[in-house]
Amino acid sequence: MFKIIVEKECGCFKRSSMQNNIDVASKDEALEKSLAMKEHMNEEFCKKHSFKVQEAGNTFVIAMSDSTSNGCCGGGCGSH
Repeated sequence: MFKIIVEKECGCFKRSSMQNNIDVASKDEALEKSLAMKEHMNEEFCKKHSFKVQEAGNTFVIAMSDSTSNGCCGGGCGSH
């Protein structure tokens, strides 16, 4: 079993219909789904953050790779 985790749920993620902590049967399916989620988040969210996928054992982590502005899309990021 493999898991997909969104490391920090920004406001855009919380407002979306996307889920966190997803269990997936195969590594290939987990990689494919996590890359698709990352692409959607980078293309459809407010663009105040960019996202990347990192593999950690049986877990694929979608993490913020950097901030593209000084603002925050609300909740789950920064030092709040």
